[in-house]
Amino acid sequence: MLTTEDFTHFPVQMWEKVLSKVKKAVVFMDDKCAEALHWCGGAAVLLEAGARNLKEFSSFEACAVNEPKAVFVVSTLLKGRTVDVIKDIISLSHFQYCVVFTTVAHSVHLLANKVTTEMEGSPVFEQFEEKLCEWMGNMNYTAEVLHVPVVFAPVSQQLLLTPTFAHLFPLLSPDLESLNEKRPEKKRFGSLVDVDMHSLPVGLQLEIKSLASALNSLFEATGTREESFAVGPMSRIIAGELANHPHAKNRRKIAPNKASIIFVDRTMDLTGAVGHHGDNLVEKILTVLKHLPGHVTDVQVDMLELTSVQRTPHSQSTLAPGCLAQTQSPAAQSLWEAMLTNKHKEGVMEVRRQLVETASKEKLPIKMSMGRVTPEQLRSYMQLFRSSWGALESHCGVLQLGLATAQTLGHPSLPRWDACLAFERLLLQALGDSDFPVVLRQLLPLMKPRGGEDSTLGWRSREDECGPDELILLLVYLYSLADEAQPADQDTQGTLEKLERELIGALTLVITRETELSPLLQKLTGCANPEELTTERVHSTVEEMFKTLRGLSHTRDHLKQLRSVYTPSDGVHQATYRPFLRQILEEVFHPERLECPDIEHMSGGLTDLLKTGFSMFMKVSRPHPSDNPLLFLFLVGGVTPSELRLIKEIVTTHKPGTQVLVLSTRLLRPTDIPQLLFTTQRLLPDIGI
Repeated sequence: MLTTEDFTHFPVQMWEKVLSKVKKAVVFMDDKCAEALHWCGGAAVLLEAGARNLKEFSSFEACAVNEPKAVFVVSTLLKGRTVDVIKDIISLSHFQYCVVFTTVAHSVHLLANKVTTEMEGSPVFEQFEEKLCEWMGNMNYTAEVLHVPVVFAPVSQQLLLTPTFAHLFPLLSPDLESLNEKRPEKKRFGSLVDVDMHSLPVGLQLEIKSLASALNSLFEATGTREESFAVGPMSRIIAGELANHPHAKNRRKIAPNKASIIFVDRTMDLTGAVGHHGDNLVEKILTVLKHLPGHVTDVQVDMLELTSVQRTPHSQSTLAPGCLAQTQSPAAQSLWEAMLTNKHKEGVMEVRRQLVETASKEKLPIKMSMGRVTPEQLRSYMQLFRSSWGALESHCGVLQLGLATAQTLGHPSLPRWDACLAFERLLLQALGDSDFPVVLRQLLPLMKPRGGEDSTLGWRSREDECGPDELILLLVYLYSLADEAQPADQDTQGTLEKLERELIGALTLVITRETELSPLLQKLTGCANPEELTTERVHSTVEEMFKTLRGLSHTRDHLKQLRSVYTPSDGVHQATYRPFLRQILEEVFHPERLECPDIEHMSGGLTDLLKTGFSMFMKVSRPHPSDNPLLFLFLVGGVTPSELRLIKEIVTTHKPGTQVLVLSTRLLRPTDIPQLLFTTQRLLPDIGI
């Protein structure tokens, strides 16, 4: 029987195809493929396979005369900018042998070239091989172009990410307006549920087809016959595309292993993605530490404490940062799993336990201490390893995770997490007692420039006062729950519009007074530093933001049963947030195997249509997600670490024998959601057209 391990090993198997070609080659790789490799062993596996060097996929890179072989690994179509970069690198080098790997299947290349019929062989790749020989300057030189789906990153035993599709996100109401602008009035869509694959822009169609192709490769390699289900408009399109994939139909006829896959749109539950209720250590690490350059998921861990280098303004550029991806050490992998899927306190205790155990094994002079774990305590344990180079090298993985924990626990911005959580709880209670404008007005007093005279409100000290990032997160949190508020009076619309104008003005002032722009503000405004900001630019950005915010409460309007993520107070218990994923899994694992109308079966084809017809006059058994021993959950738009813990707990409680593997486009930190909502070109993905 298949296990989740068979699927988490698949990415490594795909990289082995690349490794078989890298001997004595210089490898050029784009950021998305580099991130996938990062979680499969990193640059070390390329060098061990005989690669001479690994370089960025850039027109500014080239090779010397004594480097005749190149391997390119790209996550895009072999068109447009990708072709230009490959040509530039070859023109500046002296290659005699080039291999190009693309994660985009040949069938998608045909569609990108407006060829709709199936063709024998790989004509697009063969033509590109000829171009490579032309650019190398000799048609007798060797060129190969191959498709290999190195799109998956095995982040844990429970989670596969797809860095290549990190910016794929379900469509929102502004996207519906953009689609309708280009359609005749009589053919305009009433809602996002009506949007089909063929009405999407070509680039987005190709990205979805590329994702379906990658999933098909995963199931083909493991001999899996999947039943697809979908919750949400984008999930429905992706699941439909997988069901209709030309190679999937033959595979499903002969594949021996059965599995269910449920695609879920992230927009079904934005409250959970921006909220601070996730009692998880990794969620906090991802939030407070800086991104690893070029990566969507991993972060930089300052390694200076493990050295004798003096801390200076330039010392960070002296030493390469550590990270969370520890693929070479079983002990570090075990610790990472515990940090990712346990509660915050349990995760921190496990970090301390592993550090103490490791130091004891190495006979380092460790002083045991019980009680609360502090960043100072963790640092004191790790600094012991400085005296032993062998111990430092052997346990570097565990030490990097320990440093990430200590740096997070001691980070100056961490108190804001608890401050946001406290205010979110207040908002939840207020929603059950008041109409939406009354609840929204509670945010207005918080919208004061940081460090100003007015920043002395009850729950806001200088350390935990909300900055623009936190205020934007609270706005998304509240607007995603707007429909849960008490029914409003008839004149509420005018009140709401007036209040929104006040909030727009207040938030504009807060942002323009910032002395340093966070990564989120840089993305939102398009400015790298405060000097570039103008009031008009910020005001325009915030106005656009509010246009998107207004539609967030309607993302579940099309659902029949799972329409709410809010449980109001009953006088005894406080109002609470009820995660959408919890509701889905409770439906899936319900002992009576009830059919939920919101979890739509997608892979039946003609057979399913016949069953639907027969069900009008006789009882017909339809596929159910719990039918199979293996369940995939694909979160389109990202999954949070606390949701991984939730999934693990629910499966353990409701159906312990079931194996669940989560697939998602990215591992989310709260600030990722505003970027995906307000800055991502959802209708214009970067697939290299």
